Amino acid sequence: MSDEHEATTETTPEIDPVTLEILRNKLESVATEMGHVLIRGAYSPNIKERQDCSTALFDASGRMVAQAEHIPVHLGAMPDAVGIVLRKDPQPGDVFIVNDPFAGGTHLPDITLVSTIAPNDEIIGFAVSRAHHADVGGSAPGSMPPGAQEVYEEGLRLPAVRLVDGGEPNEAVYDLIRANVRTPDEREADLRAQRAANDRAEERIGELLAEHGSTLLDAFDAVIEYSRERVEAELRDLPDGTYRARDILEGDGVTDDDIPITVAVTIDGASIDVDFAGTADQVAGNLNAPLSVAKSAVYFVVRAITDPEIPPNHGCYEPVSVSAPDGSVLNPRPPAAVVGGNVETSQRVMDVTLAALAEAVPDAVPAGSQGTMNNLIIGDRTGEFTYYETIGGGFGARPGKDGMDGVQVGMTNTLNTPVESMETEYPLWVDRYALRSSSGGDGRYRGGLGLERTVTVETDATVSLLTERRRTAPAGVNGGEDGATGQNLVDGERIPAKASIDVEAGTTVSIRTPGGGGHGDPEKRDAAARDRDREDEKVDDR
Repeated sequence: MSDEHEATTETTPEIDPVTLEILRNKLESVATEMGHVLIRGAYSPNIKERQDCSTALFDASGRMVAQAEHIPVHLGAMPDAVGIVLRKDPQPGDVFIVNDPFAGGTHLPDITLVSTIAPNDEIIGFAVSRAHHADVGGSAPGSMPPGAQEVYEEGLRLPAVRLVDGGEPNEAVYDLIRANVRTPDEREADLRAQRAANDRAEERIGELLAEHGSTLLDAFDAVIEYSRERVEAELRDLPDGTYRARDILEGDGVTDDDIPITVAVTIDGASIDVDFAGTADQVAGNLNAPLSVAKSAVYFVVRAITDPEIPPNHGCYEPVSVSAPDGSVLNPRPPAAVVGGNVETSQRVMDVTLAALAEAVPDAVPAGSQGTMNNLIIGDRTGEFTYYETIGGGFGARPGKDGMDGVQVGMTNTLNTPVESMETEYPLWVDRYALRSSSGGDGRYRGGLGLERTVTVETDATVSLLTERRRTAPAGVNGGEDGATGQNLVDGERIPAKASIDVEAGTTVSIRTPGGGGHGDPEKRDAAARDRDREDEKVDDR
């Protein structure tokens, strides 16, 4: 990593380095506190337990100033939502709600609230919260129907409209939402939690403004410039050139045909260009991903291969350009179905971008990780409950270290739903939750293990699955072996990677998630490490 960042604060004459560091940390603390308020105030387990949400601060021109370390696929796409709101003539006291994937959103379950920050009746910024709501209507409980072919099938589509107008709640919008979702009380409670999070941001920014005056606004510019300079310094340390890779998605829920994703990554001095020319045209099913989702995945990779400690804000992303052909699976035209693009296609974009950069920075890129979020949705059509979860798996082995077992990887950063919470909140019983022995690819450094989660559904319900890496394994590198592919089973019978089926009470659903790929020649694995593998039952010697 470059040491040049140590002098970058000196290039900002308006604010001294000590004050800048203090205010940068305070701004990041505000974004983090927003997340705490949202998580503690939410009603649904998906937000209060799994923490499937993100929060951030923006300046008055729509540039991200600070973000909490939440969900990568949310955070890189948030600027598009703020950009849409800026076109709506926001006024002090306004709160906008948006989930439209073609106008600032990512997929319909991710609802974003954008609130003006105007402590003295003048807008100086925006507070933004995005949360995955467990149901927003559509053709299947949980609003993630695997066979959807139009966005209209996926739920209620909200352009940027005022949820609060000048401080007064717009009850008509609340009525519209309640009438179109299966769990209206839960949705309204989660929206209240998002509003509370945004309100907390305005309160805290008001306190900082009273304490620091115009220096606070100078700090908005300074922290962005600071991050940009540090990222540019890191990029200059990378070898210039164009690096290419190709990977596939395993069908779109309508057909099983492979969907290629192709990338060319060009590093040129202090800039990086990521071009997805050659990627498949948009597909009939729901693995289409808005360009904002592809941007999020690329931004995540750039942070990973440079210095993840660089404060994440608009400045980190200024040196990065991302393009995809219009009408492609990474830049679809409406009314394309997109709900799987946010959760599954984003993972493959990350995988293929990392694979391309492996030639440039081999010591910074791991073997293939599980490459899927393993989306499991169980709910009933009467609206009594909707359970949604992404399930962890194997992280790829690193150049000098084993991969991690049973973790969320890539574009998601959620926790699991505790067994006690699942069984209390839903008519579900967890029969098994364990690591999958021998699922990590062998190598000098072993890939992380996948998980197995088996659930008995105690009432008639609909089960939906959006998963990947069921036939193409996470790749080992440098002589390492591939990780194990995942499996989906209902009452012990294999079902496709993407499926929605009605089940009767007593049905068991098992998700076996992929393991990570291995790194390096297995013959070079340390003997003591192999002993530990056996002792910890990471390998099955039978």
